[in-house]
Amino acid sequence: MENMNKKDYQNYAERKIPKPTYFKNIILAFLVGGAICTVGQMVRAWLTKNGLDEKSVASGTAVIMVFIGAFLTGLGVYDKIGKVGGAGAAVPITGFSNAMVSPAMEFKTEGLIFGVAAKMFTIAGPVLVYGIGSSIVVGILHLLFTKGR
Repeated sequence: MENMNKKDYQNYAERKIPKPTYFKNIILAFLVGGAICTVGQMVRAWLTKNGLDEKSVASGTAVIMVFIGAFLTGLGVYDKIGKVGGAGAAVPITGFSNAMVSPAMEFKTEGLIFGVAAKMFTIAGPVLVYGIGSSIVVGILHLLFTKGR
């Protein structure tokens, strides 16, 4: 290997790098994401059965799913789900919950303010800022262009 030129070494390295298993990853993401959505649908059905109106059902489902994601993250279970499910675990609202709780747990030794509170939004913060900011812009545009209708 000492006598290899750059091109030979690059070919050697490319042969040694493990190839990703795309099909397996896609199937696992589908199954894990589907399982999370099935739980969400069961929560939604339970809330509807208990007489909540549509708006309360939507809000309640989101709150319960965020709690489940945070709770499983606290137990160390959601990270294992994420390793298996990849995007299937990251995309649902439980993934958002995981993205907020994980950094907060990691930095809890630094205290409530500089640890938990400061680090909680390291991953989710930009998403929140962009989402809130763009919703304000869309709301203003909607107000301006639909005022006379």
